Amino acid sequence: MTELARPIAPQDAGRTDRLKPRLVRPSLRSLLFLWLPSLLAAGIVLLPVIYLLLRASQAGAEVWALLLRPTTIQTLGRTLWLALSVTLASAALAVPLAWLTTRTDLPGRQVWAALTALPLVIPSYVGAYLLVSTLGPRGALQGVLEDWLGITRLPEIYGFPGALYILTILSYPFILLSVRAALLRMDPAQEEAARSLGLTAWQTFWRVTFPQLRPAITAGGLLVALYVVRDFGAVAILRFNTFTRVIYLQYSATFDRTAAAVLALVLVALTLALLAFEHWTRGRARYHSSEAANPRPPIILPLGRWRWPALIFCATVVFAGVLMPGLNLLYWLGRGLAAGEQVGALWLETRNSISASALAAGATLLAALPVAVLSVRSRGRASRLLERLTYAAFALPGIVIALALVFFGANYARPLYQTLPLLTLAYVILFLPEAVGSLRTSLLQVHPSMEEAARSLGRSPWFVFRAITLPLVRPGVISGIGLVFLTVMKELPATLILAPIGFKTLATGVWGAVSEAFFARAAAPALLIILVSSLPMAALLLREHTGRNRAAPEIQNVSD
Repeated sequence: MTELARPIAPQDAGRTDRLKPRLVRPSLRSLLFLWLPSLLAAGIVLLPVIYLLLRASQAGAEVWALLLRPTTIQTLGRTLWLALSVTLASAALAVPLAWLTTRTDLPGRQVWAALTALPLVIPSYVGAYLLVSTLGPRGALQGVLEDWLGITRLPEIYGFPGALYILTILSYPFILLSVRAALLRMDPAQEEAARSLGLTAWQTFWRVTFPQLRPAITAGGLLVALYVVRDFGAVAILRFNTFTRVIYLQYSATFDRTAAAVLALVLVALTLALLAFEHWTRGRARYHSSEAANPRPPIILPLGRWRWPALIFCATVVFAGVLMPGLNLLYWLGRGLAAGEQVGALWLETRNSISASALAAGATLLAALPVAVLSVRSRGRASRLLERLTYAAFALPGIVIALALVFFGANYARPLYQTLPLLTLAYVILFLPEAVGSLRTSLLQVHPSMEEAARSLGRSPWFVFRAITLPLVRPGVISGIGLVFLTVMKELPATLILAPIGFKTLATGVWGAVSEAFFARAAAPALLIILVSSLPMAALLLREHTGRNRAAPEIQNVSD
């Protein structure tokens, strides 16, 4: 870790001016363990951008005419509007859910904490298809209503309404996990002080708690916005044209990679604009506690008469995001089995999915750790630039990342071409921001004085990080691992293009069946994706919550 303060010499013990932390030049160890790995991670992320620049340099006047065409600008506007709407709607769901499952006596809050995070395991193209098959013009619900009530047509779900609904219900856990990690690390002393001054629980939340959640909300919101910007499966099925569809058509329909590269660079520019906005909203505020000791467990607030509304709210979100897709998949599975559909052996696909996801989660966490530490503990321009660069490729569609690595592997790294390491590299490029955002949120809440005190006692930076910092940022580590594991499990374009020959995953099995309209055949691997992804996530969240609440927290009366 970067040396933020020099050890206190004996002759300085009585001089308070020497006790103030002073920035010093990075040591050799910080260069080896922080700066060099961060530079390597940024260089890897920039590989697709370099590929796009090389392709775009071959563009002619007709490509620029396509870029400036009114329809292209309108498509970009629709993409921005969808990203903004989904981000706001996701925050409106995630913040209350995070607070209810960490700070209240909500019955079964550990179970709700796990269930509300599960929509992340559902691929967007599966969620969109299930939405259409259930609520579409000729879906299952319309058929039931027609038989019972004579209703022949339901309200239109295609276009913006359907895209807004399905992307919100599948992406709000990005903000949920980030805010939960922040709430679990937050020192409750300020909240208790506000309550002792006569503020109600509601006033305390808005005046004290919510401002401290701003880094977590903006970090999670940034992931949601970038997720929406690069999504293709949901908007394609729901017939809402976004910028990724234009890029996809350039690649698949016209085979014009040069024009597609120019359009993809617009997404890179859009990503940088979103990062600049997130940095502006972040400001210069500090979000760690002034106390050097570990914070006490928070006071658990009784919901009182709001218990049933809170339970209904959580149950509604879980039904929309987990139960309805799951029941729909069970329906298709049962229908297929009744019709004699052969499910087939899925053990190999399950093993490949788990191994690839675990490998990608570990590699991504290792790449994100030095970047997150530098962005929090070293506030120079270089560290801020490195953090921004890790997001450079996050808004790019998976097909762009995959083709960039195909170009790189075929021309400069032939031994890696169509191997698991190259596929893992694609996953790291795609999902590095998820791990960086989670780690950074937790690091912001660790007061530097705790690390400086250990350094003043002669401990090495590595010992301080391993013994003090890493245990304190455990919620962020858990969230980062969970996010990457879940998203890798359902990643499709990069897996289809870069996977070794014969390396089949559950995601590719689902896509192969859905693309041929064999929906019953797709149900089994889709259910396995949900099951395999949800069990580790539930275990991590339950362990996180149990460890945080080992000391029985006091329950305080609330009068609203």
